[in-house]
Amino acid sequence: MPHSVPSTARPARLKTHWFVFLAALGPGLVVMLADTDVGSIITAAQSGARWGYQLLGLQILLVPILYIVQELTVRLGIFTGKGHGELIRETFGSGWAWVSVLGLSVAAVGALLTEFSGIAGVGELFGVPRGLSLALAAAFLLAVVWTGSYRRVERTAILLGLFEIVFIWVAAHSPVHAGALIHGLTRVPWREGQFWYLVAANIGAVIMPWMIFYQQSAVADKKLSPRQYGHARWDTALGAILTQVVMAAVLVVAAATLAGGHGHLVLDTVGQIAEALTPVLGHTLGRTLFSLGILGAAMVSAIVVSLAAAWGFGEVAGYRHSLETRPLEAPWFYIVFSAAVVGGAILVAVVPDLVALSVGVEVMNALLLPLVLGFLVALAIRALPAEHRLRGWYLWLVISVVVLTSGLGVFGALTSL
Repeated sequence: MPHSVPSTARPARLKTHWFVFLAALGPGLVVMLADTDVGSIITAAQSGARWGYQLLGLQILLVPILYIVQELTVRLGIFTGKGHGELIRETFGSGWAWVSVLGLSVAAVGALLTEFSGIAGVGELFGVPRGLSLALAAAFLLAVVWTGSYRRVERTAILLGLFEIVFIWVAAHSPVHAGALIHGLTRVPWREGQFWYLVAANIGAVIMPWMIFYQQSAVADKKLSPRQYGHARWDTALGAILTQVVMAAVLVVAAATLAGGHGHLVLDTVGQIAEALTPVLGHTLGRTLFSLGILGAAMVSAIVVSLAAAWGFGEVAGYRHSLETRPLEAPWFYIVFSAAVVGGAILVAVVPDLVALSVGVEVMNALLLPLVLGFLVALAIRALPAEHRLRGWYLWLVISVVVLTSGLGVFGALTSL
């Protein structure tokens, strides 16, 4: 007779399985919560206000695309133990590594401007001077990273990012009409340049260069093992679903309350978005909920973007780059992180209207996709151990997804011009 597993062993095995999953949980969830940053929220709000539900289908389509892209960072981080910039340098040379970091720098600067502009906007809604809100946010971010380990930073980022769930609650209380929803999902204004501009912006708001650098470096810094590969993929899948649900929720709220006769409204700031929702939720409740969601999105994104920059430059330049090291042991890592945080806060304090560039920043991300995703796929083909490299039908699926997504993003940006 075949040997049966004792009934007492099953709970122990299940308990072990959950411990392994919880240990692997984090990099995917954090980077996905950061994905729904201030620029993404403004992009989703403008999409709903301008085009109703017509861009909602794109949010759904981007879930598997986002997972396919970020799963490659998990695979590379676990099976090579190296960050994205370091792997590019070892595989293709330092020249190409610096090219990749240049693209990261451009995307990081744009992202930090939108995050700190969002923080300043929340402060102004409640009468807090811009300089004070920016200083408090920058001080908090510096304290979290300079005094914590990787695990502490990760837990703080998750806690901040979970405030974004309020957008889902707001969407559930919005006056959504089923007929308008179905009509929007089935009608696409192919000939409208501004529609394609927001298509490009939404793609760039979902797949960003700093996400790839962050998640691969975080997986390596957390030292996830091959045993945790499956659990890390689930972490990424759950995060991909959550971030797109949040994006879809913001779009639905804007479509339900603003589309149609209110297409003239401009939604470039936190205040404008909050005020636009006042008729549905009431002035105080709408302003408070959206402010909490945007503050959480801005803070987790600022952590992720700044760390991505510090990791990326460290991997290419060769200085020590780990949250598991003390500041005196890896001074340049902490200096680059701090420069990103402080520089972003100062620039927003000096030039206050940068949040209006949020959608343009996402379009810029879309234009960077051929470079960013090209490196990612090339590494998955060349740098991984033979048994984990892309091959067969999945290789061609990944290449097709990357080519179509990059092409659509670039086409949308250029068509709108």
